[in-house]
Amino acid sequence: MKSRWPVSGAAMIAALLCVVCTDAHASTVTTREFDSAALQRRWSYVAYLPTGYDQSQRRYPVLYLLHGNAQKAYDWVSSGHIQQTADRLIASGAMPPAIIVIPEAGTTWYVDRKERMETAVMQDLLPQIQRQFRALDRREGRVIAGLSMGGFGAARFALKYPEMFAAAGLLSPAIYANEPPEDSSARLVGVFGAQQFDPQIWRELNYTALWPAYLSRKTPVPMYINSGDDDRFYIEGAAVEFYTLLRRSGQPAELRIVEGGHEWEVWESTIGDAMTYLFRFVTPAGS
Repeated sequence: MKSRWPVSGAAMIAALLCVVCTDAHASTVTTREFDSAALQRRWSYVAYLPTGYDQSQRRYPVLYLLHGNAQKAYDWVSSGHIQQTADRLIASGAMPPAIIVIPEAGTTWYVDRKERMETAVMQDLLPQIQRQFRALDRREGRVIAGLSMGGFGAARFALKYPEMFAAAGLLSPAIYANEPPEDSSARLVGVFGAQQFDPQIWRELNYTALWPAYLSRKTPVPMYINSGDDDRFYIEGAAVEFYTLLRRSGQPAELRIVEGGHEWEVWESTIGDAMTYLFRFVTPAGS
């Protein structure tokens, strides 16, 4: 079942107005592509632009939102209803007007294995968004989040590049301090070992390998972590373990265990709560 978050009367009215709004100033979702040097091919992404973007000269904070294994970037729009949620949060003042970018990542787990996806995100996508849109070009104007495989990626990006992201959101993140369970897709997609799962490759790419260097940089990245209580991949335990590690190390973090499994019903119903948390740490849209 969906988690339900309290909504004020004013927020509800604003949300309804967003739903019926049909003028040219409404938010838009577009799919674009460009040449990626790291991937050596054309690469596409989905972008959400907030209401009034085309009529404004302001620069906007950006959320880089990562999809899960066996998913597509547009799933965050069609199944995750990210446009409606962002419209509602912006209208109610729960988050500032922002750009949301969802890269098409296949089953790469956002690491440089099957393709150089980590390099592509950091060296190709971020600069491309700066060129293509009026995006704030500083840490306080950039956050990252993702679900499942995307949560694994968001955790790695936050820990490895803390100077680049003001906060991170991990929804049902496929992060395990040890090895993933036997039925995890991490073992099946040819990322952590070409022919079969290689525990050594997993350890080298897992968040645990990044942890000492992250702490030494003394640049905390606030993290929002959640999981459904019936997650079939036992992610609720991994989420609690990661949250406990963060808190015991004095790192800012919040944890939600909600009703549901490893499914869109959980992610669609909690992405709003995650974005409300993430955008506390960004600079609002400015001139």
